[in-house]
Amino acid sequence: MHPRPSAVKRFALDHGLEVFQPETLKEPAGQARVRAAQPQALVVAAYGLLLPQPLLEAGRCGALNIHASLLPRWRGAAPIQRALLAGDAETGISIMQMDPGLDTGPVLMQRRIPIGPDEDASSLHDRLAAMGADMIVAALADLEAGRAHAVPQPADGVTYAPKIGKHDTALDWSRPAVELERAVRALRPSPGASTALDGEPVKIWRARVLRERLEPGIIAQKGGQLVVGCGEGALAIDELQRAGGKRMAAADFLRGRAPADGASFG
Repeated sequence: MHPRPSAVKRFALDHGLEVFQPETLKEPAGQARVRAAQPQALVVAAYGLLLPQPLLEAGRCGALNIHASLLPRWRGAAPIQRALLAGDAETGISIMQMDPGLDTGPVLMQRRIPIGPDEDASSLHDRLAAMGADMIVAALADLEAGRAHAVPQPADGVTYAPKIGKHDTALDWSRPAVELERAVRALRPSPGASTALDGEPVKIWRARVLRERLEPGIIAQKGGQLVVGCGEGALAIDELQRAGGKRMAAADFLRGRAPADGASFG
């Protein structure tokens, strides 16, 4: 619960490199300091803001973005979570030459990876981060050697990945179980998929799809499992968390404060 410097800052400090952390890059003073360093290129990863035009032009090779999607699919702030929510079979990394738009610049390099059936946002993030680190090194080498070739993004297939909001975390039990199970994985480890029981918030951390028929949101105990009805199918809840409590297995949850017959989530 204490602020920690990023891995980039820790590496820089360990090696005696200057770290410049301006409050904003919109001010001319901050832009001038970056330009004074005469960078060969600027590299951005999960930055979350558009770079001002003077900084897009500050480096001899421009500014590059390590983006965690197969552009033009999932432009924007939450490409990993949105790919999982949509049930995409694959994703990847795009090394993009930045322009004034939101992830609209030409692509220098792109690689694909499959999304596993049990993948969550954490595991997919880590795999993509490792891939992106290798790719940006290769892309910078290509630029320096003059062999890089930027390809404009196609006009077809554009989708956007807005930041995950509170409304995205609430599980709607009228939806199919397969969609809700994807939501649980997409929102793990943060902010977590949420619902309510007896007016108290509950987070659902792990779940499995079952071919059961229950009314949406209705809770049942079947074979020691905590089963919840969905619009299509049902979810077996394997791990959950009450407000202020610890994450626990569903079996422990049932031994403690088991919901009454006919109780419902939502």
